[in-house]
Amino acid sequence: MNIRVADIGTSSVGHIDIADVSISLGEGDDAFETVRGLGFAIAPGEFVCILGPSGCGKSTLLGALAGHLPVTAGRLMLDGQNIQGPSPDRGMVFQQHTLFPWKRVRDNVAFGPKMRGLARRERDRAADAILKLVGLSGFEAFYPAQLSGGMQQRVEIARVLINQPRVLLMDEPFSALDAQTRGMMQEVLLDIWSKIPTTTVFVTHDIDEALFLADRIVVMSARPGRVIEDIVLPFARPRNHELLTEPEFVRLKRQVMQLLRRPEGSEPLARLSPLGVAS
Repeated sequence: MNIRVADIGTSSVGHIDIADVSISLGEGDDAFETVRGLGFAIAPGEFVCILGPSGCGKSTLLGALAGHLPVTAGRLMLDGQNIQGPSPDRGMVFQQHTLFPWKRVRDNVAFGPKMRGLARRERDRAADAILKLVGLSGFEAFYPAQLSGGMQQRVEIARVLINQPRVLLMDEPFSALDAQTRGMMQEVLLDIWSKIPTTTVFVTHDIDEALFLADRIVVMSARPGRVIEDIVLPFARPRNHELLTEPEFVRLKRQVMQLLRRPEGSEPLARLSPLGVAS
């Protein structure tokens, strides 16, 4: 396994199609619809944030994209193929890390290649390359409990990226971190993504986070979640947190807050153009 930045997350793969998707959870009298009639596409290498209120079905959609949940109606496709069950092609990063506490950092990251039968020397070399990418060189022999929360999430991201997924799925991965660490991890993630531009679907309920990270924001309504707006962001890359005080950022934040506060069943607002101007 030869890890090279140019080989991971290339623009030739990672196209997601979400076609009129509805998802229900529970059974019988306890069943309820979480998302309804979702329809949008995500281009290869695009960074898309799914934004909406708690309980709107954001994480449910991510679970279906990961292959852990079936859809009730519609289709989920990756590169023209129906998504059916989990696959290393779709790597998932959760709110809390899922690292093995008894394994050192290098062994945690190399676990996927080990399961595929890769020789020890080769998988360790690949793990060290990914750990350098996420800024954790020198911590290969540490245990997860010896790391800060932000460092643990870096290891989690490295453990996913070593499998060279076509899609990176992230379920509020920084929500458990303090504000300072969260901001730092957002910048770390964008730096990693700039080097390995993997198609990324990032779920959050934080408007600032979505505006800072994404190429596009898909805004969802309260449950059952529907797409109420799809916003292309105008901000150039690379980005830093000075962006949060720029007038265009503040104006778009107000627009998104207005969307999220709309009464259920009201008419859609005017669609936002790529420059964030109502059309």
